[in-house]
Amino acid sequence: MELSNLAAALAGQVGPHVERAGELIVESFAGGGKLLACGNGGSAADAQHFVAELLGRMSRERESLPAVTLSVDPSAVTAIGNDYGYERVFARQIEGLGRSGDVLLAISTSGRSPNVLRAIETAIARGMRVIVLAGKGGDELLERCDVRVHIPSSNTQRVQELHMAVLHAICEQVDDRVLRLAALS
Repeated sequence: MELSNLAAALAGQVGPHVERAGELIVESFAGGGKLLACGNGGSAADAQHFVAELLGRMSRERESLPAVTLSVDPSAVTAIGNDYGYERVFARQIEGLGRSGDVLLAISTSGRSPNVLRAIETAIARGMRVIVLAGKGGDELLERCDVRVHIPSSNTQRVQELHMAVLHAICEQVDDRVLRLAALS
């Protein structure tokens, strides 16, 4: 019941955010940029799933799109965590991989994960666009992001379920825009 109520509450609010996220991602790709994605635990899995949809395809055939998940390289994550602290595992990778014009997709069910917040700070400092998916609450830093989707719940599983629906909707937006651009060229 909670999931249905949350989904109904979000239905009228999330559309413009999904559309803007799709625009930012495709603008980045069109300009030679890429998407970097991060999160912890289930949010890391969601980030990885989203990147897989971009690199592969979701439902329609199109070119592979440049995207990287920052949690999937255990050597990088453990070396950075060991040498710089876990709070910097994503930020340090953004320092090496992120460029102005790229997009960071940051996912945090609480909106307060220190390593995700540090990644957002680093991305903003590098001139990247930032899309954040979070649950109820969160850090004031989230307000500085280009696109913010807040799920009004502190129930982690409900937040993650709705984050996946939002990510699929964003991927559909990206697919539509990429295919439209391909048809024009």
